[in-house]
Amino acid sequence: MDSDLAHRLAAVLGADDVGDLRQLSGGASRETWSAEVDQGGRRRRVILQRQRAGGDRSMAREADVLRVARRGGVPVPEVLASSDDPALLGAAFTVLEHVEGETIARRILRDDEFAGARPVLAAQMAEAAARLHALEPVPGLEAPDQLQTYRELLDLLGQPHPAFELAFRWLDGHRPPPTRTTMVHGDLRLGNVIVGADGLRAVLDWELAHLGDPVEDLGWMCVKAWRFGSPHPAAGVGSYDQLLDAYAAASGLTVEAEVLRWWEVLGTLKWGIMCIMQANVHLSGTARSHELAAIGRRVCENEHDLFLLLP
Repeated sequence: MDSDLAHRLAAVLGADDVGDLRQLSGGASRETWSAEVDQGGRRRRVILQRQRAGGDRSMAREADVLRVARRGGVPVPEVLASSDDPALLGAAFTVLEHVEGETIARRILRDDEFAGARPVLAAQMAEAAARLHALEPVPGLEAPDQLQTYRELLDLLGQPHPAFELAFRWLDGHRPPPTRTTMVHGDLRLGNVIVGADGLRAVLDWELAHLGDPVEDLGWMCVKAWRFGSPHPAAGVGSYDQLLDAYAAASGLTVEAEVLRWWEVLGTLKWGIMCIMQANVHLSGTARSHELAAIGRRVCENEHDLFLLLP
C-alpha cells in the first residue's frame, strides 16, 4: 500500500484512517484506486481517480457536472472530494463513493448474473441520457464543433488514413441540422457504466463532458467498438428502435434514424483518431503504458467499421 498517498487521502477526506488502498487496472487517462475509509467510526469503500501525466482536463469541473447530474436524477456516484491542485494528492483528482456492480462489458454481455439486466439496459441508458440532456449546463463547459475538432486533430497527427478521409467527406456532405444544445456526457457506452442484476446502477467517466447535440451520446453508444462483439447495435444489448423509443419516451425528443446514423459514423471516426492519439502518448514517452500502446493497434478496426457504415 502507498502509505504516503493513504495519509494524504485521509487528510483530504477528513478521515480517521485509510486502509486497503490499491490501484485498479484499466483507465487510459486516469489512475483508479480503491480504498477503505474510516470516518467517525463509519467504514466505507471509496474510489480515487487521479489524472495521468499529460492530462489537462479540469477534474474539479467534472465533479461539478457529476453533482448536477446526481441532483437531476442521473444515476452517478456521490462526489466526496475533488481538486485540480496537484499538491494535495500528486495530481488532479476526484474521490467518489463506491457503487457495487460490474463494469467489464464482456461479463455484462455474457454472464448469467446479468441476464435480467440486458433486456432493459439500453432503455435505462437512454433514460439516463435524457435526464442529463434536460439539465441546466454547468458553467465553463466547452462547446466544440465535433467534426471540425477531429478534422484538425487528424491533420495535426500527420498520418495518412484514406478511410478517415472518406468518412470526413461523407459526414460533411450529410450533416443533419442540430437538434438542440445540452450537456453531453461524451463517452456514454458499455464499459463506462456500472451494472447490477437489475440493470444500470451508475454512469461513470465524465471527463469528456461538454456542450453539444444530445444525439452525440446516442450515436456513441452505438459505435461498433462499444458492442464488444455483440450483434446488438445499442450498447451491445438493444436495437436502434429500442434506444430511440426509450429516449423519446424520456425526453420528448424524436430522433430520426438517419440522424443517429450520422452520429454513429462520427463516433466511429472519432474513436479511430483517439486511438492514434492515445498510442502517441505512449510512443512519445509522455506516459508509458502497454494499454495505450495496444489501443494504437485498433485504428484499423475503426477503418473497417467505417467501410461497413458508409454507403
